Amino acid sequence: MFDRIETSLKSGLPFSVYRKPKESTLTGVFQKDDNLHHTTDFKEKGFVFAPFSSENGAVLIQPDELLKVDFPASGRIGTSTVSVSESGKEDHLDLVEKGIQEIKQGNLKKVVLSRKIEVEATKSPLEVFDDLLNSYPNAFCYLFHHPKVGTWCGATPETLVKIKNGTLQTMSLAATLPFVEDEEPNWGNKEVEEQKMVSDYIQDKLGTLVENLEIGEAKSVRAGNLWHLRSKVKGNILSSVGLAKIIDALHPTPAVCGIPTKDAKEFILQNENYQRTFYTGFLGEVNLQNDGETTLFVNLRCMELKSGSASIFVGGGITEASVPESEWLETQNKSRTMLNIL
Repeated sequence: MFDRIETSLKSGLPFSVYRKPKESTLTGVFQKDDNLHHTTDFKEKGFVFAPFSSENGAVLIQPDELLKVDFPASGRIGTSTVSVSESGKEDHLDLVEKGIQEIKQGNLKKVVLSRKIEVEATKSPLEVFDDLLNSYPNAFCYLFHHPKVGTWCGATPETLVKIKNGTLQTMSLAATLPFVEDEEPNWGNKEVEEQKMVSDYIQDKLGTLVENLEIGEAKSVRAGNLWHLRSKVKGNILSSVGLAKIIDALHPTPAVCGIPTKDAKEFILQNENYQRTFYTGFLGEVNLQNDGETTLFVNLRCMELKSGSASIFVGGGITEASVPESEWLETQNKSRTMLNIL
């Protein structure tokens, strides 16, 4: 599999290789030419890679060749102790303060604000991917390349949606605390309220598209060196509803954008001072195993790899109770996940 990846990288041919959470199978989707394909209706077969602001549709890697190999995680990389630069702090504090003011004025309930960190990268994409696979068995680990798009990789803990036999599964994920050995997370009102907002939003968005919708109790889940609050969501998709409608209802999620989504997205695009591109977009299989079977993940804990450098993206949910300094620390903690891999 790694030889096949190397060949595609050298030849400038598109591919995506990935392993789903808690599985050991590594799947490779390879395209035979460098044509750039997009989808808006998600009726094709292949691997999709969609941006945060998806007006132009999602990139589609066509499955001209499909490879599967066994690759269980070794768990060789532990929690991170890497030092983190304070560069960009004042800009981020100003951005968070602006977001808080927007919420206090009643224009937003929540907004997710992020920043980009540029760092040197001495490892090859394959070495980075190998470390991700061995470090994060419970995440969706991937390496994506298209010569007309770029090279991305990540280990995301968040499912956008899973659909099989008309049954939908997703999650309500929000709030972050650093992982401390032998300590359970102590969630405050801000985190609990933030997670409830996401659950309420999903209930509202899927209510007319899904029947028997169930949203489970919020539980603590660990992702690398961080804790999150998560509720499982499931239901049956109405026969008249297609995949494009479900994706449109869920993306971008409040966990990566805000509430109300449209206004939060507008605020992000106008104020973040950089383009997210594929960070907080979504990616995964569409109709690849069977027609109507889809597994998509939110593109978090990710990086874009270029020759000799990497861009890492980190953000956090801002509510009226947010404290700018605490939000800065949250992004610093989140950055360690990918910095440690590099």
